[in-house]
Amino acid sequence: MQLTVDNHRTACNKPRMEAHILIVDDDPKIRDVIRIAVRGAGMRTTEAANGQAALMHVGRGNIDLVLLDIGMPKMDGFECCKAIRAHSDLPVLFLTAQDDEIDRVLGFQLGADDFVAKPFSPRELVLRIKAILARGQRSSSQGMKHGGLELDTSGHTCRIGGAGLDLTATEFQLLGILLRYPNQVHDRNALIQAIYGANTTMSGRTIDSHIRNIRAKAAQIGCEDIIATVHGVGVKLGACACHQ
Repeated sequence: MQLTVDNHRTACNKPRMEAHILIVDDDPKIRDVIRIAVRGAGMRTTEAANGQAALMHVGRGNIDLVLLDIGMPKMDGFECCKAIRAHSDLPVLFLTAQDDEIDRVLGFQLGADDFVAKPFSPRELVLRIKAILARGQRSSSQGMKHGGLELDTSGHTCRIGGAGLDLTATEFQLLGILLRYPNQVHDRNALIQAIYGANTTMSGRTIDSHIRNIRAKAAQIGCEDIIATVHGVGVKLGACACHQ
């Protein structure tokens, strides 16, 4: 399903009276509990019963955060998050039926901001939502930065030490994943799933190709350490120093 949205960080620069939360869960009773808690905290809500319906609401804009269940019919939470991340850095908080480490790893690789396991405390859920929104407000004018690297998702631009780095869409997405969690070592297979989906037949060599391209482009403008390899484990963002 094609999704066209306004980038969240741009939208955050416009003053709003109240945050607008999209609740996505196939269980109407859970949606009721969340709606009551979120509205009680002074926020607006919109609801969707599956990932496809959620993307329609996101595509209309004016959403500040997506509260996304993982296990849903038609389109699960992971696929929905991947579709959102292809066009926007809109905050995503996953709801999961169990505290599954594999789900958390994949979710974070896809760009999730946080997880809450069911059954959950409505009060804690509201606090998590407020914390994510607060982080977004603090970073809205700063963008994503690490060392000399700056990534502007709203304008799809990348700079190192002030010099522009021309990236393909996939290279930009890959670097964005690494930049979102700069201290985390990423397994190549997890990166493949994050970028191409869980059912892809591509191998880790595809990621290696993208990494080589990014390194070569960065080296041309004086950055030799944009991505670091942790042998036997995976890759992570490097120091991103510019020596030019």
